Amino acid sequence: LVDESAEFQNRVIQYFADEYKAGRTPNPCVMCNEKLKFGTLISRAKKLGAELVATGHFARTEKCADSGRTLLKRGRDTRKDQSYFLFSLRQDQLAFSMFPLGEKTKADTREVARECQLKTADKEESMEICFVPDNNYGNFLQQAKLVEKHQGEIVNLQGQVLGQHDGIEFYTIGQRKGLGISSSRPLYVIELDAEHNRVIVGDEWALDRDEFTVERCNWIPWDQPPEHIEVTAKIRYNHPGTPAMITPLANGGAHVKLSVPQRAITPGQACVFYQDDLVIGGGWITRQHLAATK
Repeated sequence: LVDESAEFQNRVIQYFADEYKAGRTPNPCVMCNEKLKFGTLISRAKKLGAELVATGHFARTEKCADSGRTLLKRGRDTRKDQSYFLFSLRQDQLAFSMFPLGEKTKADTREVARECQLKTADKEESMEICFVPDNNYGNFLQQAKLVEKHQGEIVNLQGQVLGQHDGIEFYTIGQRKGLGISSSRPLYVIELDAEHNRVIVGDEWALDRDEFTVERCNWIPWDQPPEHIEVTAKIRYNHPGTPAMITPLANGGAHVKLSVPQRAITPGQACVFYQDDLVIGGGWITRQHLAATK
């Protein structure tokens, strides 16, 4: 066993807290893959003389005969596909990786586990973050002393003060329950304004967006992407995806124009681009151009 708890604390948990404090909703699984599973682990494997690192992700890689690049594809089991969480991997990381479960279904893997008499064969699945088992992010951040309560205003889209909050870290875009304010109609969290420590709420329609920008893009098939790319864009892991036009920007980001407005596009989350099963790349959703579509 190798103890990487300090690295995990620094690279994943601290990032998790920092993103919430900045009014963004983090995706620690992507960061853990990039920095630890395919970062620190690969570094250690190379020092030991290993040729590849194998993980249990439901995803596939493929060598492009023309370019020589390692491509990333969805897993065969589309219900369990985890390629979304791997979009940020560099070429050197993908080339050193193998995914034995990429061609398998979850049922296949359970059957093999039973044959091997593994305790995990019938283990109940969980969609929760591994270090927040009860899914209560706010409690975790407080108990770990990563955030402190700091009161601010809850306002509507017109800037009218409706109530008070104990910290923007305890809210996320699209949230309806637990706002602690009274209203004659349902209100949802539309935006988290870290600069002014405000939670902005509004009607459900205000959650709909059809364009936004992403930053720190990673392009898997190319070093320099084309000027315009038609893709299917996934704005979160369990999102089915929607057709979109991607325009890469000079600053390493990209402009995303969706064919159909989507609900609760959330800054800090990953937006991953697909062409059929091929992962083109992706980036991190920003607030820029994240305007409501009415």
